[in-house]
Amino acid sequence: MKKHPLPPFNLETATQKVQMAEDAWNSKNPTKIFEAYSIDTEWRNRNQFINGRDEVQKFLTDKWKNELNYKLKKDLWAFSDNRIAVRFEYEYQNTEGKWFRAYGNENWEFDANGLMKKRFASINDLEINETDRKL
Repeated sequence: MKKHPLPPFNLETATQKVQMAEDAWNSKNPTKIFEAYSIDTEWRNRNQFINGRDEVQKFLTDKWKNELNYKLKKDLWAFSDNRIAVRFEYEYQNTEGKWFRAYGNENWEFDANGLMKKRFASINDLEINETDRKL
């Protein structure tokens, strides 16, 4: 399976890859999202280590059970041959009704088929008032 655009990336294709990831995550559809990752993908998400598509799908399913009204914005930070770095922010409401904005950075590495082989995410959450939402 191939997921275009393929590396090596240029500004146009790196930007396209970031937008595709943003759109997929905003769909909140774990089955659609996990197809962009290699079968043996490795993640670090905050303090969790996730390995393989099955764990990705479970992680995302659990995520959106707890992060309601999720909305994400990603921005390209840097890119090279088969790597992309993004900064992002997203907002969500927890199951108790409190609103949060999360800020972070992700480092991505892709295989030759354009599937994400590695994803390392550093994320911080900030509780916000509903009136402070901007996404």
